[in-house]
Amino acid sequence: MDDKQPKDHKQIGQEQELFFTNEVAPGAPFWLPRGMIIFKELEKYIRELTEKAGYLETSTPIMVKSELFKQSGHWTKFGSHNMYNLLLSDEDEDADGISYTLKPMNCPESTVIYRFRPRSYRELPLRLSELGRLHRREKSGEVNGLFRVRQITMDDAHIFVTEDQIFEEIGNILDIMNNFYTMFGFSVEFKLATRPEGRAGTDIMWDKAEKDLEEVLKAKKIKSSDKKGDGAFYGPKIDAHIEDSLGRSWQLATVQLDFHMPEAFGLTYINDQGQEKRPVMIHRAILGSFERFIGILTEHYQGAFPIWLSPVQVAILPVSEKVHPFAQKILDLIKDENIRAELDTSNKTVGAKIREASLQRVPYLVIIGEKEHGASSEDKYFVSVRTRTGEDLGTILLDKFLQTVKNEIEKKS
Repeated sequence: MDDKQPKDHKQIGQEQELFFTNEVAPGAPFWLPRGMIIFKELEKYIRELTEKAGYLETSTPIMVKSELFKQSGHWTKFGSHNMYNLLLSDEDEDADGISYTLKPMNCPESTVIYRFRPRSYRELPLRLSELGRLHRREKSGEVNGLFRVRQITMDDAHIFVTEDQIFEEIGNILDIMNNFYTMFGFSVEFKLATRPEGRAGTDIMWDKAEKDLEEVLKAKKIKSSDKKGDGAFYGPKIDAHIEDSLGRSWQLATVQLDFHMPEAFGLTYINDQGQEKRPVMIHRAILGSFERFIGILTEHYQGAFPIWLSPVQVAILPVSEKVHPFAQKILDLIKDENIRAELDTSNKTVGAKIREASLQRVPYLVIIGEKEHGASSEDKYFVSVRTRTGEDLGTILLDKFLQTVKNEIEKKS
């Protein structure tokens, strides 16, 4: 980063046409096409991670009967002040005075999926993931760009395990978290959050859950600090805190151990002796909410995203209208390699085009002039390349340049 005052993610979002907020939907961002590229690339990567780790993706309804959250304990904990609740009128088809809720979290509905049919110990651990849209009734004064929103997209997962499987499963989740954040250049600090004052379940449940998490951290040789009393109401958790390039600390990923909800919903599995047993539930999120994570990334990189996330990976800048047909050919060849590229055919000078592409933080700028056109043939194309930081890579073969870009994208450099 340079020495200039860092920009707010909302300003960068506007300047680079990534996202914006509007008074018609306070607390819910409007995603523009370029911003959706970042969103979708992260979504794709999270799916790759979860599929590789044996997760099965699910999807649950956004609006359900409020009774579900009363049974889970969320209603008592959050109720009307943190949920969007609807009471159907007598004119509605299935009214009967039933209250409905726009789900603020996915976990109660994951138990509905678990209860879809009887479960055997052979199915456990059962890892159910969901990229779900949630709604939380945040106070207007607390809503802030992408950092604090009312409409949230979570990379959620709920894993149903036997007590013997807790240790290995949580250890694997901590490894995924650490690898994920290290790739973005974040340093990770883990913190153990213990029982809050207002909680569900018995002290026996909490004693075991907290001890299990402590033992996993010890076995993984992870130094952690304590967040006393900051656990979820249904169980203790390990939170991952990261530090960004501006020196700020953020709590994002979390893994939570829950003995309460399987009890509240009467979840069972049949063990190898043919007996009914109670599974344990693990809640986990890697990046937390997409909105908050993208907001943090935007400020962390000041809009200069890694090439695999960059909405435009290559900007093609013709020097004059005379070389537009050749520049179009270069654009087509780059797009054929599944590289995101844009061609600037405006009447601006090439210097102005370079400045604009640099301000948009496009990783690579390809300059096309008569020299590049003249040096090229039907089977060999030459381009002049600059980076967004101003480094001049000179005139190189297009094939060589494309291979470099593809390698960087694949490695998520």
